[in-house]
Amino acid sequence: MDALLLARMQFAANITFHILFPTITIALGWTLLFFRWRWIRTRDDAWLGAYRFWTKVFALSFALGVVSGIVMSFQFGTNWPGFMERVGNIAGPLLGYEVLTAFFLEATFLGVMLFGHGRVSERVHLLATFLVAFGTTLSAFWILSLNSWMHTPAGFEIRDGEFFVRSWLEVVFNPSFPYRLAHMLLASGLTVAFLLAGVSAWQVLKGKANVATPKVLRAGLTLGAVLIPLQILVGDLHGLNTLEHQPQKVAAMEGVWQTQRGAPLLLFAWPDEAARENRFEIGIPKGASLILTHELDGEIRGLDEFVGSHPPVAPVFFGFRIMVGTGLLMLAASWAGLWWYRRRGWVAERLPRPLLGALVLMSFSGWVATVAGWYVTEIGRQPYMVYGLLRIDEVASRVPAPMIALTLALYVTVYLALVVAYVAVIRHMAAKPLDVPSPAAPRPALTRRPA
Repeated sequence: MDALLLARMQFAANITFHILFPTITIALGWTLLFFRWRWIRTRDDAWLGAYRFWTKVFALSFALGVVSGIVMSFQFGTNWPGFMERVGNIAGPLLGYEVLTAFFLEATFLGVMLFGHGRVSERVHLLATFLVAFGTTLSAFWILSLNSWMHTPAGFEIRDGEFFVRSWLEVVFNPSFPYRLAHMLLASGLTVAFLLAGVSAWQVLKGKANVATPKVLRAGLTLGAVLIPLQILVGDLHGLNTLEHQPQKVAAMEGVWQTQRGAPLLLFAWPDEAARENRFEIGIPKGASLILTHELDGEIRGLDEFVGSHPPVAPVFFGFRIMVGTGLLMLAASWAGLWWYRRRGWVAERLPRPLLGALVLMSFSGWVATVAGWYVTEIGRQPYMVYGLLRIDEVASRVPAPMIALTLALYVTVYLALVVAYVAVIRHMAAKPLDVPSPAAPRPALTRRPA
C-alpha cells in the first residue's frame, strides 16, 4: 500500500474510534438532565440511581472522546499538513470556537455534575447538568459545521491557493449543514436509546435489575420509538440535499453506473468497479428514482459522468445498506419492545426473554449505524478533501509508508483494547447494586463577622 492509502486508513481508524464516544455523550447529557429533573419532581430514588449510574457512563465516554480527539487533531499536522496550510483560515477558527464555547463548558461543569450533588443546591446541580448537555450539542454544532463545509463549501474565496472567508454566516450555515446536524443529533439519540434499553435488558436477564431498571428500559424504548421515524424523514431530506450537491456520492450509494430514469432500488448487489457494473442484483423496480426524486421515472446521474472524480463504489454502497438495515432493525425492536412492555404492565421481568436478548444484542447498534453512515459520508467525498476544490493527494504529507503502517497498527491495537475495556466497565458497573447515597447535609450559610 502506498503512503496516501495508509494515511487515509489511519485517519479512518482514528475518526472511527473517536466518533463512538461523542455519539453517546451528545444525547446522554440530555437524558441525564431528564433523569435529574424527574428525581427533583418525584423524589423517587430510582431516578436518582439512574442519574448516578449513567453519569458514570457519561464521564467514561467523555474521557475517551477527549483523548481520541486530541490524537485525531494531531493527524492534521502529521498526515495532512497541506489541509491546514490551504484551509486553515476557515478550519482553524471553527475548531477554536468548538474548544472555547463547547469543550470548556463541558469540562468546567462536568466536575459539578459528578461531585456537586449535596454540595450545591438542587437548582445549581440541575443547571450544571443542563450546561454540560448544552456543551456537548454545541460541540457537535461546530464540528459538523466544518465537516459540512468540506462537503458543500460556501462563503469563501481562494487567493494564491489559500481559502479565505468571505461570509462566516455562509461558511457556518452551508447548504448541507442543517441536514447533517439533525441527522447526527438523531443518531446520537438512537445510540443512547438502545444503550439504555440494552443495558437494562441485560440486568433483567442476569438477575441484576434494580428499582431504576424498569424506568430506564421504558425511557430507552420510548426514545428509540419516537426518534427512528424522525431519523427516516431527516435521512430522506439529507439524501435529496446530497443528490443536489454530490450526485456522484448518491450514484455510488445506489450503484448507478449509467445515467438512467426509473432506477431500481437495489436491496443487494456486488459492485464490480473494473467492469463498471453490478453483479447479483436484487432490486425494486424504479424504487431509487421514487425515493430520491419522488418520481417513478426521475433521472439519477450515473457514475460514468464522473470518471476519475467519484468515490470507491463498494464501501459506499455497502455502508449505506448497513446503515439503513440497522435503522430498520431499530424501528422493529423499539416499537415491538414498547408494545410488549406496555402489554406486560411496564414490568421488565415479564418481557419475553427473546425480546430482552434482542435488545441486549442491539445495545451498541447505534455505533454500527453511525460508523456505517460516517463511512458513506466521508468515503463518498473522495477523492476530495474539500469537495470539488481540493484533492486529498494535494494535501498529504511525505511521511514514509512504513512509518504510517507502524503507527496505524499501534492505533488499531490500542483502540480495540479500549473498546473492549469500555464495554467491560459498563457491564461491571451494571452488575453492581444501585448507588443512591443520601445527599450530604447542607452546609451552614456563611455569616459576616462583626468588626
